[in-house]
Amino acid sequence: MKKFLIGLLCGLLLSGLALIVTVFSMLRFGERRPTVPAGATLMLRLEGSIPEKAPVEFPLPWLESMRPTTIQETWDLLRKAEADQRVRAVLFQPERVQAGWGRLQEIRENLLKFRRSGKPLVAFLRNPGAREYYLATAADRIVMTAEDVLDLKGLRAELIFLRQTLDKLGVEFEVEHAGKYKDAMDMFTRTSMTKETREVVDTILDHLQDHLVETIAASRGRTPAQVLASLNQGPFLAGQAREHGLVDALLFEDEVHQELAKRLGQSQLRRLSWRDYLRVPAGSLGLEGRSRIALVIGEGTILRGEMADGLGGDSGLLLSGPFVRLLRQIREDPEIRGVILRIDSPGGDAIASDEILREARLLSRKKPTVISMGDLAASGGYYIAMTGDPIIAYDSTFTGSIGVIYGKVNLRGLYDKLGVRKEILTRGRFADIDSDYTPLTEAGRRKLREGIDQVYESFLARVAEGRRRPTGEIEPLAQGRVWLGAQARHNRLIDELGGLDRAIELVKQKAKIPPQEKIRLVTYPPRRSILDQLFGWKVDSVLEARLRSMVDAGDLRLWAQGGIFRLTPYQVRIR
Repeated sequence: MKKFLIGLLCGLLLSGLALIVTVFSMLRFGERRPTVPAGATLMLRLEGSIPEKAPVEFPLPWLESMRPTTIQETWDLLRKAEADQRVRAVLFQPERVQAGWGRLQEIRENLLKFRRSGKPLVAFLRNPGAREYYLATAADRIVMTAEDVLDLKGLRAELIFLRQTLDKLGVEFEVEHAGKYKDAMDMFTRTSMTKETREVVDTILDHLQDHLVETIAASRGRTPAQVLASLNQGPFLAGQAREHGLVDALLFEDEVHQELAKRLGQSQLRRLSWRDYLRVPAGSLGLEGRSRIALVIGEGTILRGEMADGLGGDSGLLLSGPFVRLLRQIREDPEIRGVILRIDSPGGDAIASDEILREARLLSRKKPTVISMGDLAASGGYYIAMTGDPIIAYDSTFTGSIGVIYGKVNLRGLYDKLGVRKEILTRGRFADIDSDYTPLTEAGRRKLREGIDQVYESFLARVAEGRRRPTGEIEPLAQGRVWLGAQARHNRLIDELGGLDRAIELVKQKAKIPPQEKIRLVTYPPRRSILDQLFGWKVDSVLEARLRSMVDAGDLRLWAQGGIFRLTPYQVRIR
């Protein structure tokens, strides 16, 4: 009786929520297109995460107001603002932005393109760090308040190692890998960096700092040496930031509005919300044509299997089953003229990566395809890009990491501490090779090496085929080493540096669409509603997503599943 009542109550709550959502959805559907006043200033506020894939849609006003804008939506907003004669300026307000260098470069280039139209672009900063300031350098004027702080002080890398902690717990990770740079599990097996890891991380820091310094220098009319000297003085109080020429003025937000209104010849700034402007169709501004180009987003850790909420929901997973079906659907759609496969993934399961690559190659044979890389397309993320089509990445995209790794955990010591005892009966020489109660034997380790080496050779062959180069040229660039986009371009692991605009140009060329002809960019997977999510939740999926948000130790489900992985060695976050 108790279970029945609980089930009944949950059903009533879900039904009530579904009814509320449906009502608000109908009201929103009936909303009229927002009015754009003449002389409008687009208030472009970027806050928090800026995902590739559209998050779940909540048609409730107080929840929808918290929804982040995606990379594609930001691109769409700025190209509309550039073409729309009613929009006179953009007031850009980045705050606590969570994005890697690839996405930052995409947004900054879109801002620069808008600025080249001749319309004012003003950046107003609140508690800015390196990411927010990097974006703000695209503006013709940078402003912050007088009591704020510019947290700009260079870059640092922090790598955590848990070996000594695990030893105390009686936990042992056993790892085999192909490629001397393939150090994805070093945090569990070592107490310090290898020389190979230090070499790569130092190279990454040098490149990113050079890029940051050169960007600031070009924006602020200073030499790189002057900017570097200033960075060594950071972080800056607002007054110090102005003295170093990093900002133009110290004003409150209402004063920024007044100043911009005066610049536009207005008595009061005519503000236009970016959320309202999103609802203005690009076609109404003559920016869309009849030819449909699919923007297919492959984002997250690659894993085999299914999930009730579709392509991995917001749990950071790229599941091979649903994604293969999505690629197949696009392949069979006669209205799609071309495809941009947008990859943002650290890799993952080797088998799942191979399943996705096969379907991507089948798609490429039928539809003109271009690969566009986001923040990260490494290891398995690089593997699924090997369709043989042009590959575009940003200067600072993390890519490559051509290598393979296997890891298993031996919990025998922990079990002993807890008083837990297992007895194992086997049939077969290697039946306990993946047991968490026994260490790898020498014979077992040799058996694993055979599989790892074979998968590594297969990885090299796929890359050689996709890049149309001999395997002998690829192998020295592999070894699990992570490359930045500019380095990958130099090593011919990718074809060009650029973002969405360049990807569109290339796919139009391949699809024989005239350069001047407008296209319609259609994003896949489409935005999901809260109703899809409500009736697709699984308890284990929700718990996993919650755990992953708290524990930054790779994908829990990936390691729990076991197997051989094409996984990038580490994550890099800019702070």
